[in-house]
Amino acid sequence: MGEKEGTARRAPWWRRHIVLLAVAIAIAALALDAFVIEPDNIQVNHYVIHGNVASPLKIADLSDLHTRGLGRPERKVLAILAKENPDVILITGDTLADPFGNYAVCLKVYKQFHAPLGVWFINGNWEDLRPVRHARQYYREAGINWLVNQNHELRPDVWLIGLDDAAVGRPNLSVAMQGVPENVYRIAMFHAPIFFNVIAGNVDLVLAGHTHGGQVRIPFVKPFWLPEGSGPYLEGWYEEKNSRMYVNRGVGMSNIPVRFLCRPEVAFITVER
Repeated sequence: MGEKEGTARRAPWWRRHIVLLAVAIAIAALALDAFVIEPDNIQVNHYVIHGNVASPLKIADLSDLHTRGLGRPERKVLAILAKENPDVILITGDTLADPFGNYAVCLKVYKQFHAPLGVWFINGNWEDLRPVRHARQYYREAGINWLVNQNHELRPDVWLIGLDDAAVGRPNLSVAMQGVPENVYRIAMFHAPIFFNVIAGNVDLVLAGHTHGGQVRIPFVKPFWLPEGSGPYLEGWYEEKNSRMYVNRGVGMSNIPVRFLCRPEVAFITVER
């Protein structure tokens, strides 16, 4: 028999649940972006600043690689560096990702980095909490200049100052600055940006990381998470006492492998007169 007269035919299931379906699709799209797309979508930032240098200096600023080997993000970073051809590569800590301190994967990545004025590295909190055995020998074999509470002449007009991590390490500014000439351009590297209020006024440029830019960002809402040692700094440029600091969002991620509205980055800073 046919349907009774006046009985309405039921709408398809997807029409009856269209709101729930739209919400489920939106959540799936956001999850895909946060866990798959954005973590590999490295942003390349370029800046030109002015300083007392004899000739332009192009710096590749890397931070928080948290590498697990030569995967897609690492290969993208290497391709970016090859294209940009910086004068020097400065890495502000936390290359390690393995919670048990397996530095073998870091070594594979380090050996791919090359620049005319060298590749320089300072400890992050991961390296301080899980120290590599025979650190100086390890970094030398990796082709990396390890600079912790020390300084080095990068070229006659530019000196590099490397400091231990302020969050869990022991930065020593007086030791690190010892012997640095007065009339040169001074670049300081450290991991946790909270140390900026200590060093400001002593150097021209500071490079830091550690914050990951918050990793998950919601417009008009404060970051849900920032590691200890971030202080009032999140990402980008800060200035105090004639010192400028750039806080890099980093390439890798912390314990939770997610980024949202906070792309990984590689920054290139060119210092010129």
